[in-house]
Amino acid sequence: QVQLEESGGGLVQAGGSLRLICAASGNIFSTLVMRWYRQAPGKQRELVAVITSGGSRAYGDFVKGRFTISRDNAKNTVTLQMNSLKAEDTAVYFCNAERTFGIRFSSWGQGTQVTVSS
Repeated sequence: QVQLEESGGGLVQAGGSLRLICAASGNIFSTLVMRWYRQAPGKQRELVAVITSGGSRAYGDFVKGRFTISRDNAKNTVTLQMNSLKAEDTAVYFCNAERTFGIRFSSWGQGTQVTVSS
């Protein structure tokens, strides 16, 4: 297991930008699949973006080119750059780390609130 800590959430006006950072503990970060999820009040948690250990990326359909996920294996961090934010992006954003081989596990951060005012 790894410990995850998100930061960078806050209040922003529609059309603005935020950068979320997830920092992971340990020395196996480079082997992990990293994901950002979000959960709005009364809604199910949904996948925002994923980046594999090899750097492949994928996004939820609603992202439509507005968000970028990246990782820095030297710093044990994954970043979600969010641009052109909309009110409907308001949610708690969670970082997830998954090891998909060997001793498999999935770890979650505590979440960070993103509020977009219209």
